[in-house]
Amino acid sequence: MIRLTLLFATVTLLTACVQQPLRGSGDLGVVVERATGSLQLIETSGQTRLARIEGLGDLSHASVVFSRDQRYAYVFGRDGGLTKVDLLRQRIDRRVVQGGNSIGGAISQDGKLIAVGNYEPGGVKVFDAQTLELVADIPATPLADGSRNSRVVGVIDAPGRRFIYSLFDTDETWLLDFSEGNTPKVTRFENVGKQPYDALLTPEGRYYIAGLFGEDGMAKIDLWHTTRGVERILDGYGRGRERLPVYKMPHLEGWTVAGDQTFVPAIGQHRVLVMDSTDWKQTDAIDVAGQPVFVMARPDARQIWVNFAHPDNGKVQVIDSETHEIIATLEPGPAVLHMEFTARGDQLWLSVRDGNELQVWDPYSLKLLKRLPAQSPSGIFFSSRAHETGL
Repeated sequence: MIRLTLLFATVTLLTACVQQPLRGSGDLGVVVERATGSLQLIETSGQTRLARIEGLGDLSHASVVFSRDQRYAYVFGRDGGLTKVDLLRQRIDRRVVQGGNSIGGAISQDGKLIAVGNYEPGGVKVFDAQTLELVADIPATPLADGSRNSRVVGVIDAPGRRFIYSLFDTDETWLLDFSEGNTPKVTRFENVGKQPYDALLTPEGRYYIAGLFGEDGMAKIDLWHTTRGVERILDGYGRGRERLPVYKMPHLEGWTVAGDQTFVPAIGQHRVLVMDSTDWKQTDAIDVAGQPVFVMARPDARQIWVNFAHPDNGKVQVIDSETHEIIATLEPGPAVLHMEFTARGDQLWLSVRDGNELQVWDPYSLKLLKRLPAQSPSGIFFSSRAHETGL
């Protein structure tokens, strides 16, 4: 009996030795390594890499959301894969291939539902966040020739256990309301503008704003007063200017609402547009080094950081949000694909894809703090996103 007790104690001790040490999840993040279908797990307090998690499929246009306890990351892959990753155990928890071509998704306000937007088969599928079991399947509008359904873009969570998204091919925006259960009430907004391609939600969750790829302008929906329908803003902002070829679509969830100003990229132009956030009228246009992709505010809204599409994607510019002057032009390296601020703004992380590295910058002194190796990194997502609406 004594030997058995000693053996059990030894096994228990050895098992404890190989488990991950206890830690919180509030300073964790993941970096998409698009070429290898892997995630790199990082932590911001020490600016270190913790692990590489493999087997996530095609991550060429991957995005990530987090559970409300910040333990799990939900990864939306281009191959239709939805993968639940345990950040503390550093491994895949569950994975389903739910479509043929996914373009992103969102997690509900209560953290219980995951919505995935699909190019193929065209529509939104909603899953139980714990089990990844299918809860609802909402096909998009078929094209006029019946060949397929419209592609879905800009899936965002909205207050009240709702999701909102746009249909690129049929010029619509749909609102799914799950407040009364797992069978959603669907509200359709038609003729919102030509080819809505992505969207943002203002920080308080009131306004959904869809950018239009097929024309100059944006479509705004007031989620407090949905019966008012769709309002066009920034209509004809490119009037009189030649539109340049678009090498990379801007990402609207990287647009910035900074106090009473909103900063957005102009499609096909080397400009960042500025709007008054109270009446949504254009107040300025800032000339920048290339076609903007992400236009992001430091959390205190004092600076606006901008990266660019090819061939200017080796640059990052910093704009003073008060004067609208460019205060710095940085050249971190080839193909800066994404930027992410820590929640309180003391660090800015950059992915430099063709340099195979991550960079950590001090956004106050504009000094490079650290370089970390990564394999073709793209999206950077910190677990603090768990507590932000519309990300």
